Amino acid sequence: MKTKVKDLTIWITGASSGIGEALSIAFAKRGASIILSGRDKDKLEAVKSRCKNSKKHIVVSFDIVDAKQAKEAYETIKAQTGKVDWLINNAGVSQRSLIMETTEDVERQIMEIDYFAQTRLTRLVLPDMIAQGGGKVVMVSSVAGLLGTQYRGAYGAAKAAIHMWANSLRAELHDQGIEVATIFPGFIQTNISINALTGDGSAQGTMDEATNKGLTATTFAKQVVKALTKGEEYIIVAGNKEKLATRVNRLSPPKLYKLIRESKVK
Repeated sequence: MKTKVKDLTIWITGASSGIGEALSIAFAKRGASIILSGRDKDKLEAVKSRCKNSKKHIVVSFDIVDAKQAKEAYETIKAQTGKVDWLINNAGVSQRSLIMETTEDVERQIMEIDYFAQTRLTRLVLPDMIAQGGGKVVMVSSVAGLLGTQYRGAYGAAKAAIHMWANSLRAELHDQGIEVATIFPGFIQTNISINALTGDGSAQGTMDEATNKGLTATTFAKQVVKALTKGEEYIIVAGNKEKLATRVNRLSPPKLYKLIRESKVK
C-alpha cells in the first residue's frame, strides 16, 4: 500500500541545493509538510519559496557536524511541528583525491560529515518516532558506497558505512515500526563535484564530465519519491552504466574492478 504523502512531515537535510532541493520540491508538490535544513538560511528560504504551499513548510538552518546545533535544531522542529514522520539524511560532501594524496584529517572530515553526523541526527529523532508509533529513516548513500573507484576512497568508505549502519538499524527496529530505506545515487547533475574535497581539504571547484552528463536532480527526485512511497528499501537511482556496474559487481567483483581500473574514473 502506498504512503499518503500529504499526511507526512518530512525533515530533509542538505535541502539548500541539488538533490535535497529537488526532493523538497517533489514531496511538497505531493502535499507533504517539509522541514528544510542546511547551513545557509537564505538558500533554504529560496528553496522553500519554490515549494508548493510554501507557507506550510519551515526552515531550520544549522551545521549538521555540530552536535549541539543538531540537538537545538531538533528541539526547534518539535516545538514548531510536533513530530517528524520521515527523516531524509541527505547532507554530505564528496571527494576527488587519490588515497596517497589525501591527508588523514580530510578523511576524518569526510567521515564526520557523511557518517557520524548522519547517525547522530538519526539517534536524536528515533526515540520520538518510536513513541509516536513509527516513522521512516532514509539514508542517502551512493553507488560509490557499493563500488570502490578512484578518487573516492574515504567518500566510498563513508557511504558504505552508512549503508551497513542502515541495514543494522532496519533489523533492530523493524518490530517497533521504524522503516529504513537507503538510496544509492549515481551521477546526478548537482554541485557535488564542485564542492568535493581534494587531498588538502580544499574544494575541487569544477564540474566532473560524468556528473554533468548524469540524471537531472528532478528526474532523481521523481524516482525516489515513487520508490519511497511504495515502501522500497534499497533504491538505486543512476544511469545505465552505473546500474550495470552494480550488477557486474554482484556477479564478478574481479571483472568489475578490471573495468574500473581501465576506465580511470574521475
